[in-house]
Amino acid sequence: MSRRRQIYEGKAKILYEGPEPGTLIQYFKDDATAFNAQKKGTIAGKGVLNNRISEHIFTLLGTIGIPHHFIRRLNMREQLIRQVEIVPIEVVVRNVAAGTLSKRLGIEEGTQLPRTIIEYYYKDDALGDPLIADEHIACFGWASQEEMNDMADMAVRINDFLAGLFAGIGIRLVDFKLEFGRIWENDFSRVILADEISPDGCRLWDMTTNEKLDKDRFRRDLGGEAEAYQEVARRLGLMPEGEANSVLDLEKHRKKRGK
Repeated sequence: MSRRRQIYEGKAKILYEGPEPGTLIQYFKDDATAFNAQKKGTIAGKGVLNNRISEHIFTLLGTIGIPHHFIRRLNMREQLIRQVEIVPIEVVVRNVAAGTLSKRLGIEEGTQLPRTIIEYYYKDDALGDPLIADEHIACFGWASQEEMNDMADMAVRINDFLAGLFAGIGIRLVDFKLEFGRIWENDFSRVILADEISPDGCRLWDMTTNEKLDKDRFRRDLGGEAEAYQEVARRLGLMPEGEANSVLDLEKHRKKRGK
């Protein structure tokens, strides 16, 4: 068996050359990082869960017309994706004040925003992924105005869909990160959704208890990271129901069931 050629390794994933031209294999790691990789660790089984969660969400988004790079899941940790030219901008959609927004503007975490906010960050680890404005993107040519319009339109549609999806399983979609990539057809290019959508890049809070079901548990040393990711997968129907499944707070769960 020939050794696969590695194309790229990031903080949470590795990209390998795909079996066909224009494809890549995306491998999900258990590695966890925070604060621009200043804090590092692992979350047992995270890669497996993120692979399943991202597959599920991308597949659902495809049904509402969101173009994306996902082709199919290959195994527990890998999926086949279309090769894209990543736009060097992280698109962050915020529904509730949390994280850097709360710190930057002094807004109490958990405050419902009067309207959804879309922010842009320049993808550069050495600079700490700085917040940027539309003017910076246009000035430095990181994306065209048409691409910006397409990314903003998709971000709004994705937010509307995911907010409803998560609300239906008792989860509040606080904020989330999106990445986009260009695909080329002859001399014409268009942007499509890329990367992943999982608890790594979303803030997900239980609607009843406000328990965090995302990577903030790792960032803030709250513990229970693996259980939180499992709980998201379980509520999405990606893990079978049963006593063997972990939930975020086992003691609280047992009390609720009268045990």
